Amino acid sequence: MSDALMKMWISFGGMGALILSMVLILLSRYKLKGIISGIVAFIAYICLIVGGLIIAFIVISGPSS
Repeated sequence: MSDALMKMWISFGGMGALILSMVLILLSRYKLKGIISGIVAFIAYICLIVGGLIIAFIVISGPSS
């Protein structure tokens, strides 16, 4: 698998983590109550941080040669 194709799949994973975090934050704010809401929100913010770092790494690493 080429370097560019590997970066594409990694960036898809980062975008998936960002989308998952968005859904989990909305779920924890509007549908869940109590300690479950806090746990889901914590998981959502971890996904947000990981997805952001993945996307930042892909963007900073630049184009493939």
